[in-house]
Amino acid sequence: MENKDKQVLQKIYDHICSILQYCRGYYSLDQFQQNKMCVEACVFNLMQIGELAKTSLSDETKSEISMIPWKQLYGMCNRIVHGYSGVNMQIVWDTIKDDLPILKMEIE
Repeated sequence: MENKDKQVLQKIYDHICSILQYCRGYYSLDQFQQNKMCVEACVFNLMQIGELAKTSLSDETKSEISMIPWKQLYGMCNRIVHGYSGVNMQIVWDTIKDDLPILKMEIE
């Protein structure tokens, strides 16, 4: 794996850690949605994760780490970028609570 890819993976990892930190103490979608600043910060970081995965990470590294659902990362980013008002917050919340801890472990 190239050094550039290691740096990109570190950035993705940092965005994941930020989201998980922001959401510490929230146990439901309703609690999460009550804090608009937290929602916006998390959505921004999800967008960054998808963009980094799509444009900055080599295909070779993506192939090496095949257990990560790269296309879903891009898809989340595209939904956010091209239609924020249409983003399903239940999907965002489920991604944060269910998928990001697993993604974090895979990158580690």
